[in-house]
Amino acid sequence: QVQVDESGGGLVQAGGSLRLSCVASRGTFRRATMTWFRQGPGKERELVAAVSWSGDTILYGDSVKGRFTASRDNAKNTIYLQMNDLKPEDTALYKCAVGDPGSIYSGQYGYWGQGTQVTVSS
Repeated sequence: QVQVDESGGGLVQAGGSLRLSCVASRGTFRRATMTWFRQGPGKERELVAAVSWSGDTILYGDSVKGRFTASRDNAKNTIYLQMNDLKPEDTALYKCAVGDPGSIYSGQYGYWGQGTQVTVSS
């Protein structure tokens, strides 16, 4: 079974930075898509960054483009999310999801982490 574990969340002031990590165990997908989602209070879940297996394709949500950067280290089965210029609107539970190669476009994922909370104060 695939195990997904996020870390790096916390409380920061507006304008600050955080770096999130997501580690996934080896599973059934050899070419897994790994993606960051978030869900804030009273909001629907939204895409933050979807990363292809090779790392060559990364899709960002419109609200984070230019501020957040995702990357991948397959040797460590890990993706990262560098978040800069954080805003109160970024406050959310950030979750990491693992899917097959088509998940980056289909939005369907088979495995989810428990999430890590990011809170941005003004």
